Amino acid sequence: MAEICPFRGVRYNPARFSKLDVVVSQPYDRVRYGLQEKYYELSPYNIVRIIKNKEEPGDDEHHNVYTRARDHYYQWLNEGILVREAQPALYVYHQEFTINGVQRVRKAFIAALKLVEFDEGTVLPHERTLAGPKIDRLNLLRATATNFELVFMLYPDPENRVNVLLDAAIADRAPEVDAVELYEKDVRQKMWVVTDPKTIQAVQAAMRPKRNLIIADGHHRYETSLNYRNEMRTAYPDAPPNAAFNYRAVALVSMDDPGLTILPTHREVHDYDVVPADVLLERAASYFEVIPVADQTACLELMARRRNEHAIGFYAAGKYHVLVLRDESLLDQLITEARVAAWKRLDVTILHKLLIEGVAGIDDHLLEQKIRYHRDLQGAVDNVDRGEGEYVFLLNPTRIGEVKACSTQGEKMPQKSTDFYPKMISGLVICPVNADETLC
Repeated sequence: MAEICPFRGVRYNPARFSKLDVVVSQPYDRVRYGLQEKYYELSPYNIVRIIKNKEEPGDDEHHNVYTRARDHYYQWLNEGILVREAQPALYVYHQEFTINGVQRVRKAFIAALKLVEFDEGTVLPHERTLAGPKIDRLNLLRATATNFELVFMLYPDPENRVNVLLDAAIADRAPEVDAVELYEKDVRQKMWVVTDPKTIQAVQAAMRPKRNLIIADGHHRYETSLNYRNEMRTAYPDAPPNAAFNYRAVALVSMDDPGLTILPTHREVHDYDVVPADVLLERAASYFEVIPVADQTACLELMARRRNEHAIGFYAAGKYHVLVLRDESLLDQLITEARVAAWKRLDVTILHKLLIEGVAGIDDHLLEQKIRYHRDLQGAVDNVDRGEGEYVFLLNPTRIGEVKACSTQGEKMPQKSTDFYPKMISGLVICPVNADETLC
């Protein structure tokens, strides 16, 4: 069962910030390529100073990015930069954006979700995680005892009944937050605070029987919260079941929400001249129909038309090709791992197993050294044109049905299989999970 609770969130003081544009940010793992510096320049109170503080000369176990994050947090509370909600609340969170010329609204709500192990079947992962980010996030959580960021989670609701309840609760109300974040500047972020007990109880009742909630984004954060919960239970064996450390702040989106959008993540191969592009295409012809196309637009259009046949794009030396799998039945022979059929038939699996590993000869342990991942396709193409990369593989976006199929059968998809757009930004609402805090 999915047990959710309202919580008394900590938010930026509206009396100090009429708009939150200068204090919100992308989640910590997206703060790269100079973005950290830009957030620092926006405001001395930008949330990045907590979620991804800058390393400084002389950092040690007593003074470091985590202790500075903790000190910022409590200083901002003391100064009234951050204020605590008077009542427990759910937070309705809408993101308005345009994709491929179509205007969309992705509807979410923010709550504290009771943490459960994956084998219980209430919450399911869909991607593999790495040890490094989990250690980093656990250090921050230990130092601050606070959830500063959200785990983006999908829940089954074919009729979108929870959205109907929350839409009624915010009808004709202006949002408490209406912001535009620096990086995804084409997305309008709106949030409403819902404290009405009847609405909260109705949403809790609608969520309670649900299972197979899928982590869309934030696997490291969720697993970190499990580890922190276990540490806190050991340290505080008499804590009640509703101790806040047994919960995690999440943003929940219906799997059938019309605004749910997944973008592809393209792969750029760099610093690898073992298999040149012409040799790769020649070898790929054993498994794929190799189709030359005029340009990027033609490549993407053909990939979309033939996506059910597992069409993968390829760019090198100024030329585009589309590679279409010749025979899907070969996948069980070519991909010998003991995996379910849904996993073997993912375009990203076919790309990695047949093309990157099989044809190009880039073993799994070399991926981090030789592959760059791109949402922005043109950026990858430009790298190749400048001689900074060898070639680019273009992908169609993964479908939500494929995510469901893998997750519900216990399969974790390859890394960077999905890019749910837009990101759940950080700094909208903060959830304390210290030993003295209780929920529900």
